[in-house]
Amino acid sequence: MISEDDITEIAERLGRACKRHPGVVIATAESCTGGGAAAAITRVSGSAMWFDRGFVTYSNTAKRELLGVPARILMNNGAVSRPVAIAMAEGALANSPAIVSVSITGIAGPTGGSRSKPVGTVWFAWGVRAGLVQARVFRFKGDRVEIRRQAVAVALQGLIDLMGEGPAAALGPGQPNTRSGA
Repeated sequence: MISEDDITEIAERLGRACKRHPGVVIATAESCTGGGAAAAITRVSGSAMWFDRGFVTYSNTAKRELLGVPARILMNNGAVSRPVAIAMAEGALANSPAIVSVSITGIAGPTGGSRSKPVGTVWFAWGVRAGLVQARVFRFKGDRVEIRRQAVAVALQGLIDLMGEGPAAALGPGQPNTRSGA
């Protein structure tokens, strides 16, 4: 089980990674975590140097109004989907000066799940301005608190990876990524 201390440690690693990449600024777009990733980031002293803003878009209306997620994408795919996660990450970049973003949309439970999207299904997307957007789905186990904590941890670790500090690196040392692709 992931604790708040574990999340804080990941956020501190993210802060160290950002300091090694001057000019990298982060924005978050969150649904099921309700701002948990932004809260974890801002627990780190000095995060104002690399964190710009967090969008808490719990409702579909908020996703449309604050991030520009197209209504047709929400209607055709549901809020918990790859296209919505991607649109949220792109919307966070379009509506901020951030260089990188992460989006989180899922079902933390205990209600709201279905056979095709059970409780614990969470989609993530990590975006780079003028670059790639990566999306992944996870199926977490546990209660609502545990699912939300796991989601925050994955979101933050994905940002670390994006900056070249982990296995899924997309940014080169000290500079934003400008390539496209998967």
